[in-house]
Amino acid sequence: MIRLGAERLDRIVAVGAHCDDIAIGAGGTLLALCRARPGLRIDALVLSGGGSEREQEEQAALTAFCPGAELHLTVDKLPDGRLPVHWDEAKAAVEELRARTEPDLVLAPRTDDAHQDHRGLARLVPTAFRDHLVLGYEIVKWDGDLGRMAAYQPLSPETAEEKVRLLQEHYPSQRHRPWYDRDAFLGLARIRGIECHARYAEAFAVTKLTLDLGE
Repeated sequence: MIRLGAERLDRIVAVGAHCDDIAIGAGGTLLALCRARPGLRIDALVLSGGGSEREQEEQAALTAFCPGAELHLTVDKLPDGRLPVHWDEAKAAVEELRARTEPDLVLAPRTDDAHQDHRGLARLVPTAFRDHLVLGYEIVKWDGDLGRMAAYQPLSPETAEEKVRLLQEHYPSQRHRPWYDRDAFLGLARIRGIECHARYAEAFAVTKLTLDLGE
């Protein structure tokens, strides 16, 4: 198995269509990154939920998921489920984010996500972050859109458990959803862990990757 690590990783961009997307898809990876690199700068953008209780949930959650990091969070007010008809506003938000940061890594939804908001945002990201490594996180849902992934971040049992605890603690508005539970989150992490010879893992899609392995 090939293992590639980033020698320089000072700035990260994380984007989500909805509050909780980033934490569900890449919360364990953020915990691991922030603990390994104190002072990491994270610019996070969420397209919907601004001005509601969900924005308050997101601020508290990402603060917990990014311990010791310099977190800058923007939560916009696009209507949930309507990103395709608010394309210009979404594109402007992504481009404004790009104008203020030069990240070493971008965490975003997958381009083949079945949810139209996730998929739309995923397709916008490479138009703004053209020369960056973009990892597409996955979100378990009723659509049954999980597939074969290309990149894995192993998680220790402690980190996987903490991710689930923080998801349950910080997003009370989502606890009523039938898929929003410990079994779903840990179950998917266990499957992805099997695929990379670890106990638990988060998995990511990679559309394009440039290697620097020497001349």
